[in-house]
Amino acid sequence: MTSNDSTSCSTPTPDKEAIDLEAQTANHETSQIEKHSLDPDIIKIGNAWVSKLEIIHAFGGTLNPGLAAAPSRKFANPAPLGLCAFGLTTFVLCLVNVQARGVTNPSVVIGCAYFYGGFIQLCAGMWEMVLENTFGATALSSFGGFWLAFGAIETDAFGIVSSYGDDINGLNNMLAFFLIAWFIFTFGLVLCTLRSTVAFFLLFFTLDMAFLLLGIGHLYPTDAGGPNVGVAKAGGVFGLLSAFLAWYNAFAGLATKENSLITVRPIPMPWNLGYKATKAKSG
Repeated sequence: MTSNDSTSCSTPTPDKEAIDLEAQTANHETSQIEKHSLDPDIIKIGNAWVSKLEIIHAFGGTLNPGLAAAPSRKFANPAPLGLCAFGLTTFVLCLVNVQARGVTNPSVVIGCAYFYGGFIQLCAGMWEMVLENTFGATALSSFGGFWLAFGAIETDAFGIVSSYGDDINGLNNMLAFFLIAWFIFTFGLVLCTLRSTVAFFLLFFTLDMAFLLLGIGHLYPTDAGGPNVGVAKAGGVFGLLSAFLAWYNAFAGLATKENSLITVRPIPMPWNLGYKATKAKSG
């Protein structure tokens, strides 16, 4: 039954009894929801009546942080593309942040920032919007915008860095403000992943720490005017972790038993309602 079919059944008064979705969908997230008084296979999520067969669950491979109705449109999963674009660009930049092999010039990252981490990730975010995934659309589109902004800052033709002239302190403070603003935004996304999976949560947590540490590095620069080396390297380490976690979640969304010998089994967060219900039942 499609979501449109289930909506047509919404006239009868629903049974207010809460049902345990965990007991009927085997080790997935549960929620206190309403079942239809005439058809127990129809449940209410938010304001929509849907079939239990159409429910999707928290999974990093789709950037879906919680229980939701399936999208009304058929479309390929754009989350792995966006995650790969984010992961690769972050990986390359953070190798510079940790000064791998003595490299400190991030100019090569500009190409990735514009075309892969920026444009491609922004497109993936727009496609998530088509799939009615608000979280995925917000996260991928926003970080696509971040990489485009980073590319513009590093591009001499925009004249952003040169506009500060000899005011290195002013430039560092503005870069710190820029990064701390992204830390605040990402913290909001972290809160939205607390009921998802461990890898999903850790992706945004490590990224949030990277933004915070890199911002602090610019607030307390060295005498030469560069960011604080130790703090920047610590931020780069967290950035590398987030890059690998992005690739991990992307692989989770790509690998199936039909195309891979290795698949990913999501590990739920302790606050995941499905995990709590399963633990309570086993007890």
